[in-house]
Amino acid sequence: MTYAKAVADGIWAANAAKVGYIPSVTVAPIIKALVASDGGSDGVSPRVTPLSREEEAIGVLGAFALTGALGAVVMQDNGFGNALTALTTFPLSYHLPLLIFANARGGLGEYNSMIHSISQPVPAVLRAFGVPVVELDRRNDVDDWRDTVREAGVHAVMTYRPVVVLGSFWNTDGMVA
Repeated sequence: MTYAKAVADGIWAANAAKVGYIPSVTVAPIIKALVASDGGSDGVSPRVTPLSREEEAIGVLGAFALTGALGAVVMQDNGFGNALTALTTFPLSYHLPLLIFANARGGLGEYNSMIHSISQPVPAVLRAFGVPVVELDRRNDVDDWRDTVREAGVHAVMTYRPVVVLGSFWNTDGMVA
């Protein structure tokens, strides 16, 4: 199993009703795995949908909790610069479960020298606002990734709040951050 498939399997195992994502080459393997495991083909699946911006994803997928379902978002961590207001004023303030998986940028092997200024403080910024954050990297095996993503979704539902899993794909499946 690949790390991308482990993330997809963890999202579905958490009983996510729908997944929204912001297109990016770094999360493309996860999107492909989500679509394939949902029975889709050619990048199309009824429960996996692209969205244009991170704050849109927070609003659309956060609203699933209002129907008793769990929504999930797949994005890059630098997108929290766009999503912070939506995250703190909607699902966090209204105690709505939301599972967010974000590819962590700015770590070992990062080729974009400008990404560090937003990505490095993301875990601390999210925690400062009271958003639970779990971090995964190459030190965690593929089963840990699947199980942690699933448990994060279960925790979001149990505690009525968003939970973020940050996954650094550097040196996993040959993927580079």
